Amino acid sequence: MYKIAVIGAGTMGNGIAHVFAQHGFAVNLIDLHTIQLEKAMANISKNLDRQVQKGILSPEQKTDTINRIRMVEKIKDGVHDADIIIEAATENEDIKLRIFRELDEHALPDAILASNTSSISITRIAAATKNPSRVIGMHFMNPVPLMKLVEIINGYGTSSNVTEKIIELSVKLGKTPCVVNDYPGFISNRILMPMINEAIFSLQEGVASVEAIDTVTKLGMAHPMGPLQLADFIGLDVCMAILKVMQEGFGNSKYAPATLLVNMVAAGRLGIKSGEGFYDYRSGSGNLQVSERLRKV
Repeated sequence: MYKIAVIGAGTMGNGIAHVFAQHGFAVNLIDLHTIQLEKAMANISKNLDRQVQKGILSPEQKTDTINRIRMVEKIKDGVHDADIIIEAATENEDIKLRIFRELDEHALPDAILASNTSSISITRIAAATKNPSRVIGMHFMNPVPLMKLVEIINGYGTSSNVTEKIIELSVKLGKTPCVVNDYPGFISNRILMPMINEAIFSLQEGVASVEAIDTVTKLGMAHPMGPLQLADFIGLDVCMAILKVMQEGFGNSKYAPATLLVNMVAAGRLGIKSGEGFYDYRSGSGNLQVSERLRKV
């Protein structure tokens, strides 16, 4: 069994650590901030409790899963003995490049270096290392414990042996791996983000309300969640960042984020994580309420 290191204890990082630990892997969960690590462990524990309540796991399996995760505050301390390292930091190219340069110094020479990036070029990330052949994209879907897909992205120099190992590893996690090549947005976001952006344009132009746009998509296209609610779930800042990567990467204005999206991000209305986006989540009731600011859009 591989030893795993996960860099970044946010929503994606703690979900990735949860899934690996649940499937028997020893995991170092790395974050510079102690508070973030503590929040991550609390979130993992809460999600494991849900699995216990549903009969997916036993209480003993929950305890074993928690015990397999070690909190680490320095990258060099958490990756020096890891076989596979998964970077799940914020979707910022400069931050990711800095992390991969550090991994090049401290990781084992034959360790696989994976990024959970949802849009940034794997080839560009790999170029920050001395051995691009061991760098690959391993893009999990949110929420990681529930979603079956792992989008595996080959960079220009990714070794076929590395790809096969990540495919095999994804299957061991109970996931379905899909291999794609390194183009802006890959496949998942190349299709998803223009749909979300078009939904925002439709709202911005007064074509339909928030509720109508999401209801049409759910009932007419059999989507489990409408595009505006999904944008809130992903984070509006993340959606905007991905669209900008695609706009720049393809040199095509059709990927430019809607003005309403840009303005909401500038105002700090980022979706669930800020308490308000297209919907208002501050009541904690569980019933979706459209943000008051958007009722007249």
